Parts: sequence; C-alpha cells; structure tokens
Amino acid sequence: MWASFEAKPGQVLRMGLTRSRARCYLCVRGGIEVELFLGSAATHILSGLGGHEGRALRKRDVLRIGEASGVARKRRLSASALKELHPRKVLRVTPGPQSDWFPESAQKIFYESTYRVAEESNRMGIRLQGAAIPAPASGEMISEGVALGAVQVPEGGLPIILFVEQQTTGGYPKIANVISADFHSLGQLRPRDEIRFEQVDWKTARALLKGQEELMASKELIWQ
Repeated sequence: MWASFEAKPGQVLRMGLTRSRARCYLCVRGGIEVELFLGSAATHILSGLGGHEGRALRKRDVLRIGEASGVARKRRLSASALKELHPRKVLRVTPGPQSDWFPESAQKIFYESTYRVAEESNRMGIRLQGAAIPAPASGEMISEGVALGAVQVPEGGLPIILFVEQQTTGGYPKIANVISADFHSLGQLRPRDEIRFEQVDWKTARALLKGQEELMASKELIWQ
C-alpha cells in the first residue's frame, strides 16, 4: 500500500496475511503512547521489556495514541522509491572479520550457493539451510563483539545471519557481514525464502548506504 489514509473513530482496520514478505508496518500519527524503555516504544518479548506490558499484543488490547502535531496530509511513496527499496533476495555483503580463516574452496561454496531460510529463524538470527561451509582450519576463537548482519558459521557449517535482537558477543567465525543498505531486506525474509550472497567492497557498501539515506531524505520519496 505504502500510502497514508484517515481512520475515523469506530472504523475497523483489517490487515490480512502477507503474500510475499514477512512483515507489514503500520505507522500511527502521534505514535503509540506507552512508557518508553531506553528511549523506545518497541517491545523485547524475550525479556518482557518495553512496549505494551512487555508482551506481544492480544485480542482486545487497547493502545492509546499520542498527540499529533501539524496538519495531516495524504501521501504515497513514489514508484521510483518503491523500486529502489524493494527487498532483495541477493544480499550484498562485505568480508567478515574472520573471512581470511576460510579457504578459497569454502568461500566459493558460500558465494555460489543458494540458501533457504530455516523455520527456526527468529529476530535473533536468520538460520540458513543449504550447502555447509567447511570449518576453518584456525579452530575455535575467543568470543568478541558482533554486529547486526554478521554471518556466523557455527559447527555444522550452516550460516546464521545475526538479526535485530542478536546477542552482544559471539564465538563463531564470521565469514561476511550484510551491508547496512540491505538490512531492510533481512526484515522481510520468511521461512523457505531462498537467498544468495554477493560480495562488495567497503567503498561500494558506503556509497549504497549514502544513496539510500539521501533517497529517504529527498522530496522524490513522496508523491503528495
């Protein structure tokens, strides 16, 4: 839909099942009025923190809306922006901190294989099924900080992409890291979706992110 609309008192909004992606976003003018946790109204369900009573929403829950400022206008995302922000199934990555641990044969498997999103995936990690990547010869490593989008290769060789509720540290080697400009694509992956990886250099990754940020701030983003 990617458009704004007016919901009048007493009207019912119905949102059906998604046909091709994992998530649908509903933005309410004025915001949802809940007590902020660390500056956010989001809910972390595993820890029971934030949002509405620290849990997932249930039928008959009542959410209060905050005060809205300014004049509401009907808007629609432009076709060019939709095309540019369309979720990708070929995820662009930069080399990970331990990418040089993996021999050329293992890297070839990673970049030439098609992987399927596993049913066990969640907001902590997107688990993949497909060709296993041989364990690096360097063996075990000391746990270190991990980044959003890091692609870990645990024992067994099936990659895991760390997602928005990732842990803060990890002890598995990271063969790659999904670039920031493709994070929105990770958020739309569903179980059984098939993906591939494409390596880009740091300069390209920065340019892609800069272009995306400029688009989000430009007047071309919205059709009035």
